[in-house]
Amino acid sequence: MSEADAVDRVAEPATVSTLTEEFRALGVEAGEVVLVHSSLSSLGWVAGDAQAVVEALRNAVTPSGTLVMPTHTTQYSDPAVWSNPPVPDDWVDTIRSSRPPFRPAATPSRGMGAIPECFRTYDDVVRSSHPVYSFAAWGADAEAVVSEHGLDYGLGEDSPLATVDELGGTVLLLGVGHDSNTSLHLAEYRAALEQETTRNAVPVLEDGDRVQREYVDIDQSTDDFPEVGAAFEQQAGSAVTTGTVGVATARLVSQPELVDFAVDWFEANR
Repeated sequence: MSEADAVDRVAEPATVSTLTEEFRALGVEAGEVVLVHSSLSSLGWVAGDAQAVVEALRNAVTPSGTLVMPTHTTQYSDPAVWSNPPVPDDWVDTIRSSRPPFRPAATPSRGMGAIPECFRTYDDVVRSSHPVYSFAAWGADAEAVVSEHGLDYGLGEDSPLATVDELGGTVLLLGVGHDSNTSLHLAEYRAALEQETTRNAVPVLEDGDRVQREYVDIDQSTDDFPEVGAAFEQQAGSAVTTGTVGVATARLVSQPELVDFAVDWFEANR
């Protein structure tokens, strides 16, 4: 979407003030743990772009709460299985051997959108150490969310997703659908399914040196995420709140209730 299109979609620009009010009207409360998935372009024209959205979210959650966003770096996934686009087979070894090490403070996220990429650059935001599936967090429980992110099974029980679940967190889908809802991956790990596993080696820094570290994970799939999300919303009642922020559809979802439902759904339908 062009900037001209964004202007044409709104009568007035969204601002930090209006966005803060709309987040609060949706149900975002001070002191909550909120995991945000977002699309800046869905909001219409915003005065201050992604930074204005980050500021409004911080205002709504307040320092007594915790704001969490995915800052994944899929450029560190296995190039042999890239499909969008694929790379030539004879590039794979070069990519693997030449990528610089993942640096939590510096390595940009990929495919997450402008809002989390802006968020992760704030001085008071901390980021987990996983070289593919990192999350950034700010607020009262930020360190607890990101500090123990295991290398194996990066969206499972030793991930920020599981910590948000333990804290009774809420998922905010801001102009995006359940296909972007990483909490459904946590349900994949918890479901009693026969799962294929994958291995990948990634460059990280250890004592100032670049080293390759191998990790194992499940073969994840998002193909049925929209279906399980829709099924959850049909029976969720107060566990889902829907409203408008800017000109985007926004949903607040109870993460523990969603994950519990999705575990059962995956076991019945996959």
